[in-house]
Amino acid sequence: MLDIELIRDDPELIRAGLRKRNDDPGIVDEVLALDAKWRDLLHEVEELRAERNRVSKEIGRMKNPEERQVRIAEMRQVGDRLSELEQALREVEPAFQVKLLWIPNIPHTSVPVGPDESGNQEVYRRGDPRDFVAEGFVPLPHWDLGPALDILDFERGVKLAGSRFYVLKGMGARLQRALIFWMLDVHTRQNGYTEFYLPFVVKREILLGAGQLPKFEDNLYHDVEDDFWMVPTAEVALTNLHRDEILDADQLPLYYVAYTACFRREKMSAGRDVRGIKRGHQFDKVELYKFVTPEASYNELETMTANAEGLLQALKLPYRRLELCTGDLSFGAAKGYDLEVWASGQNEWLEVSSCSNVTDFQARRANVRYRPEPGAKPRYVHTLNGSGLALPRVMIAIMENYQQPDGSIIVPEVLRTWMGGVEVI
Repeated sequence: MLDIELIRDDPELIRAGLRKRNDDPGIVDEVLALDAKWRDLLHEVEELRAERNRVSKEIGRMKNPEERQVRIAEMRQVGDRLSELEQALREVEPAFQVKLLWIPNIPHTSVPVGPDESGNQEVYRRGDPRDFVAEGFVPLPHWDLGPALDILDFERGVKLAGSRFYVLKGMGARLQRALIFWMLDVHTRQNGYTEFYLPFVVKREILLGAGQLPKFEDNLYHDVEDDFWMVPTAEVALTNLHRDEILDADQLPLYYVAYTACFRREKMSAGRDVRGIKRGHQFDKVELYKFVTPEASYNELETMTANAEGLLQALKLPYRRLELCTGDLSFGAAKGYDLEVWASGQNEWLEVSSCSNVTDFQARRANVRYRPEPGAKPRYVHTLNGSGLALPRVMIAIMENYQQPDGSIIVPEVLRTWMGGVEVI
């Protein structure tokens, strides 16, 4: 959520940011109109309350019964008017707050301007794709490799839960588990993150605090009876761990990591990404999260992205870093990077991590602040989030890039300890 003072003081800055995102800047005028109406109502309510309090004291000192009755009658009219205004205030304030929640974060000035993902800029590549032609065979996609090895079952996934679900079996399930355990160990032992195990369902206000509601309501799974929501990412819960808290400056920065299953309604065009495990309604992810001071947040974005890249380097997978343009930034991000890994069987780049500096956008929603020094006025923290890494696309990359002519898959050396010494699937 943006600072309403910033919107009041410099609305054109917000409009310009929305234009860069290809969003409608008209919402700024709607917010300002509701804000002005709310402030006018509040001013009138406060004036009438003050008048009622003042006259009530006067009535108590009056000795003339007739004058007292006149003033009492006048105060009844004031009371009726006050009730009308208070009702109007109760209607305007939530409308204003909801409208404010629909404004995305404003892109940082360094973010390249672009209409959509076509405007993202490649920063660099690391690692060379394997030359399968030189090795004398054509690489298969994972949707052929997995079933042939009996480690991936699409039919039973559909039987259990419908389209966009699958079952990992035997060494397939173990490989996924090994990746999760290994990634958590790297981030906690080497990169300084504290691990959390979180609920996979959260309350409505938790999604509001993380910026998922109201914008993405149609993409979330919701239990209506208890108003529980299945997490689309661990970022949602991590954002709210310090909800309504004031942290001490010496507590920052805080580095958190968590594994969760993630649940999202994938709505795609017919024929797009319909094969394999690239897109599903349920997937696993290890999430990185930071609470930092505003001055440090852009440097922290670089180190967070480097932490995610370190995993791809250790797995010896070819990847590239993209700087996201304004039209492809997530709703809450002011600046972000995507990491994409090469999948030889599909012959395409797959996003396995998106790292973002959200500045104070989520902190305002979740009311997470820190006190720069004893006695100082609290300030909002800056928060950052990133995938470290997201499955199952890492699984796809390992299967397709490490495949052998006989259809087997070499287990990356760094994972073999977590695979019980297994070297080949």
